[in-house]
Amino acid sequence: MSLSRRITQAELAMIAEAHARYVEGRANGRRAVLKFVDLSGLDLSGLMLDDADLSGAKLTGAKMKGVRLSRALLFGADLGQADLRQAVLVRADMRGVSLKGANLSLADLTGADFREGQIAIPHPDKGLAAARRERRAGDATDAVFTGATLDGSRFDQLEALKADFTDCSMRGTCLSRANLKDANFSGALLEGADVAGANLSGARFAGAVLTGCATERARLDRTDFGGALRDPDAKAIQAAEMIYQQAREAQQWAQSGGKAGKPANFDGLDLRPLGARLKGYVLAALSARQACLVALDFSDCELQGANFEGADLRGAKFVGADLRGARFGGANLVKADFRKADLTPLPLGAGRNLPTSLARASLRYAHLNAARMNGIDLSDADLAGADLTDAVITGARLNGAVLDQAVGLSFEIAA
Repeated sequence: MSLSRRITQAELAMIAEAHARYVEGRANGRRAVLKFVDLSGLDLSGLMLDDADLSGAKLTGAKMKGVRLSRALLFGADLGQADLRQAVLVRADMRGVSLKGANLSLADLTGADFREGQIAIPHPDKGLAAARRERRAGDATDAVFTGATLDGSRFDQLEALKADFTDCSMRGTCLSRANLKDANFSGALLEGADVAGANLSGARFAGAVLTGCATERARLDRTDFGGALRDPDAKAIQAAEMIYQQAREAQQWAQSGGKAGKPANFDGLDLRPLGARLKGYVLAALSARQACLVALDFSDCELQGANFEGADLRGAKFVGADLRGARFGGANLVKADFRKADLTPLPLGAGRNLPTSLARASLRYAHLNAARMNGIDLSDADLAGADLTDAVITGARLNGAVLDQAVGLSFEIAA
């Protein structure tokens, strides 16, 4: 097999169709094996290539927006300058891959493996029969990952000089001994990330979440940590149990119709030590203005009429929550998860209702899939890169809203 073997767009289409049949268990299916094949410049946008073998393939400058490559073998592949926006590469084997200058904005790289790999270099004339082996670290120099999900990925020893990780979710990502000189992590969520031995010289972490991330174990020279969020202080940790008891009283108040307990007021407090302890709670009329609620789990909570104005809710979960009439004015909701949440107006009786407001909120890269948002106020909200697939937003106020790269939002509504 020669490294320079080239296929056409038509051949690729046939291979992809057979592979889709293979993945779906249909007749005449065949797994796509494109090892060391030249696919540079071809259009793979939206193709279903989960579990395909593209080891050593040349994909330089390929159009791969929205391609599905979960668990695919991309060992030693060249993806330089490729367009991988919104690609799905969950648990993909990307050891020794070159991503120089590639665009992976909004890609899902959860659990992907970018570690060093031993690459087989085919002989110019004899091919793989006389291949030499070479150890090669992954290279993502100048790559753009803006808004991507990289949770649990392995970037050990990766070369990623000047890479852009702005607003990425990188929870538990291993960056040990990676060369990240001059990389941009502004606004990134790096809870529990491992940066031991990494070169962070000149890197920017402005506004990043660094909870549980021991940056002192990395090489730091001209590193910008301006506005970065560190671990909760001793005061917040000590107050956690008292805050939890107040939440229990607030639930009692809501469930008893106001006969016992009292509504919770967490204005300005740091609730991060609570983690997922409030999941499923009934906290109607909760007030948490200007509070630090980063990564808290409010899934399935009843939060009718809650006030989160100005709160820091980056990466917070509201999956399936009842948020009718809630106020999020000016809140930071980057990468927040509102899937299947109810954000419709709260009925007040006598034909009156209280609309839910996300006015002026930052919802960059937020998940709003299948959320009910009829009549919601999104005036001047930043929804860049947000996913609104299957969301219902009839009658929403969108004047002044930023909708760049928003997914699942029809042109008619966006206008």
